[in-house]
Amino acid sequence: MDFDRSNDQRLLIDTARRVGEKYGLDYWRDLDAKKEFPRAIWQEICDAGLCAIAIPEEFGGSGLGMAEMAMAIEALCAAGGGSTLSQLFMCNPIFGGVTLSKFARQDVKAELLPALASGKAMFAMALTEPDAGSNSLAIKTFARPDGNGWRLNGQKIWITAVPQATKLLVVARTTKAEDVARKTDGVSLFMIDANREGLAHQSIDKLGTNTLASSSIFLRDVRVEGHELIGTLDGGFRELLDVLNTERIVTTAGLVATAELAIKLAVNYAGERKVFKNQPIGSYQGIQFPLSEAHIQLECARLMNYKAATLYDQGKPYGSEANMAKWMAGQAAWHATDRAIQTLGGMGYAKEYHVERLWRDARLFRFAPVSEEMVLNYVAQHDLGMPRSY
Repeated sequence: MDFDRSNDQRLLIDTARRVGEKYGLDYWRDLDAKKEFPRAIWQEICDAGLCAIAIPEEFGGSGLGMAEMAMAIEALCAAGGGSTLSQLFMCNPIFGGVTLSKFARQDVKAELLPALASGKAMFAMALTEPDAGSNSLAIKTFARPDGNGWRLNGQKIWITAVPQATKLLVVARTTKAEDVARKTDGVSLFMIDANREGLAHQSIDKLGTNTLASSSIFLRDVRVEGHELIGTLDGGFRELLDVLNTERIVTTAGLVATAELAIKLAVNYAGERKVFKNQPIGSYQGIQFPLSEAHIQLECARLMNYKAATLYDQGKPYGSEANMAKWMAGQAAWHATDRAIQTLGGMGYAKEYHVERLWRDARLFRFAPVSEEMVLNYVAQHDLGMPRSY
């Protein structure tokens, strides 16, 4: 193993860090209060080429890998955005970039990937449903044949960044579950216009990640053209898993950065705060030990995430590594943000000191985009060889 970063990787990280620091903590606190989309920083991310890291060069990207994307996301998020900012990479370079690069027709790639790279196109993915949750094969949204295309009907929930999206990756059944043949899964992926007739959405009031709306989507006889099918008709679930596992990598990178940022804020405060005998509270083991544990967790999550990303870039199986990294990163970010609040005491509860936002946002990722329990199910079955429990 070579843990040294190449000159190109160091340059990429430095560029990401500078973009992130240009906006910083106050920018994100203000947007969180207004529940406002971070349009300015996202456009600068695109202008700097960071959105297009893993997009093929022929379509306006850098042609690099998932490892480089994880490194860039870490640097960006650690500068102030935390885990919220990583969701923009889930929506665009993953739901848009990975899906299109791997499974779309050439003409669709040529149309949409350059627009994604420049920031002119924004993406969201409509997968989760009220009655399906983690059981994605139980979705009921159905695309019935209609001429050379389909008509979509169904409902989705907890879909990120719908108001800003120009394209929506919709996961739907094209064959009813009871009629699925052994060689297919009956699920297909469609990339449609987000403002298509028959599509409506409604925002969900929520605890955190306030800069990105979460929405319920209602699909009523929405027209889908034949060329909007992405990948294999009735065989999309296996392709979807590739998208979801890269989503894990991006999520982990944002959580690692969140933990890093929370620990930094706590350490800085603890180095200045004095309560007894003119000693900074950072000299107390009761402060040091929890922050040290969180640091250990984040470094382990970071390394496992790099392993997952490297395996992906090499075309090797990476599902277990991606899921384990996400599990560990969720624990690290939760632990780090909670202990940062505890370190700051009353000021940790104040919006002025930022850690409460990091805590609110990071809590989401213990059950999304995959719950910790489902990760443990996966590891038990696929890595330990134990019987399927669900």
